[in-house]
Amino acid sequence: MTVSTTRARHRAARRPSTPLTELAASASDQMGTVGRRTAVVAASSGLLVSMLGTTASAAPSGDVGALPAVDTAALTASARAVLNTAPVVTAPVEAAWTFDVPVVTAEKPPPPPPVKVKPVAASRSAARAATTTSTTAAAPAAANSAVPQSVSGNAVLEIAARYVGVPYVSGGASPAGMDCSGFVSYVYAQLGISLPRTSSAIKAAGTVISRAEAQPGDLIWSPGHISIYAGGNEQIDAPRPGKTIQFRAIWQSSPQFIRIG
Repeated sequence: MTVSTTRARHRAARRPSTPLTELAASASDQMGTVGRRTAVVAASSGLLVSMLGTTASAAPSGDVGALPAVDTAALTASARAVLNTAPVVTAPVEAAWTFDVPVVTAEKPPPPPPVKVKPVAASRSAARAATTTSTTAAAPAAANSAVPQSVSGNAVLEIAARYVGVPYVSGGASPAGMDCSGFVSYVYAQLGISLPRTSSAIKAAGTVISRAEAQPGDLIWSPGHISIYAGGNEQIDAPRPGKTIQFRAIWQSSPQFIRIG
């Protein structure tokens, strides 16, 4: 006789399925798809996170009767409302970013104010040089004002008066500078009369006359110096270094009067 023994089969223990389980699965699916909504649900519904934690901690026990009564319908509706109202921010892949750049214009700064420079007083040497220059430039005018009446109509004195203000230069015989004999020979040369270069030779080339006989245009000689007589007690000459050709009084102590020709 064959005895058949049939053993009962038991289902493997598994986690009980409740409405809360379905809610957790649904929330997990949506958290993987909507991305940013997960943070909003977690922050906005502490109840859902708390309930999920409670379910996870209670699941291993396998004791169905130990679960507390929960109003899963209200919980599900609250969670779905939070998920539906959470904002979704999306941006296209080809989005272009633009920035408003203010227009900047450069303006040239105004020129600095002029610097006031205090005038520096000219040195005495510069002042003397300026005076000498102005005197030389104004020689014709000075000649006109200092020329005695005897010059008018006298060919020798009219030529000699042109060189008033020319400086004394030793060995000079031109308007750039003259000494006494160079001045006399230069004036007479313009009348076509050639005279020696030294004062002593000029005296020897002429005739000695008395002062009473002397006429404007004759010569006045003294040792080492010669000039042109201008009538009365005046003469025109180049006296010495540092001086210029001028009409002046006869200053020689014992002059001799010389007539040329």
